[in-house]
Amino acid sequence: MKDIYPQYADDVDFYAIGVHPGIVEDLETLEQYRAERQHPWPVATAPSEVMAELGVTIQSTKIAFDSSGTIIYREGMGQGDNEEWHRIFTELSQSQ
Repeated sequence: MKDIYPQYADDVDFYAIGVHPGIVEDLETLEQYRAERQHPWPVATAPSEVMAELGVTIQSTKIAFDSSGTIIYREGMGQGDNEEWHRIFTELSQSQ
């Protein structure tokens, strides 16, 4: 995803959100993690309730929402290859 995201950065809002039950991650910690791994996308924080509301049960869950807030993609850790991300980002960029 790291290589694909820049092609869609102007058309798709994409954020890595750090949410761990019982662990408070501040924006500075998430930004340090992002920089160390050279991720080109921005990071954000969210209340821990977000995991329950979105049904997140495993780490590195990826969820894509279209412009109306409908979930159009949901996969867990290790899922989604470059072809899949091109498809998702193209769909999202066309739905705006």
